[in-house]
Amino acid sequence: MSILSKTINVLLVDDDEINNFISIKLIKKALLNTNITACLNGKFAIDQLVELQQKDPEGLPDYILLDINMPIMNGWDFLDEYKRLGIDPLKKTKIFIISSSVFSNDISKAKSYPLVHDFISKPLNVERIKEIFDVEKN
Repeated sequence: MSILSKTINVLLVDDDEINNFISIKLIKKALLNTNITACLNGKFAIDQLVELQQKDPEGLPDYILLDINMPIMNGWDFLDEYKRLGIDPLKKTKIFIISSSVFSNDISKAKSYPLVHDFISKPLNVERIKEIFDVEKN
């Protein structure tokens, strides 16, 4: 099944509502079949993922776009909790850090997590989203 024919589930974890609004618009422009859920902090996202894992493990997101700097539970704490809880034992979900941080230690730290596929600098754009989701260029 090609990536274009099935619905892609995306979890956006970022405390910036305006950024989420823009990211959702860009993702929907880059990908036709998407189901996007936004969470404003890592704790809320973990709670949702735990509930999904218990009710419908097949419903776990295909991608998580994760900000680092958030209140309540930041991106690093989210990753630690995600791993500790064994939320995705089949490794279905690809996690990308999406951050405005330009600190090389954040980029290095992100790459030190086996769960993290890549570190992407904000702001997102359609071309970068197509790269993340591996959409073939027509």
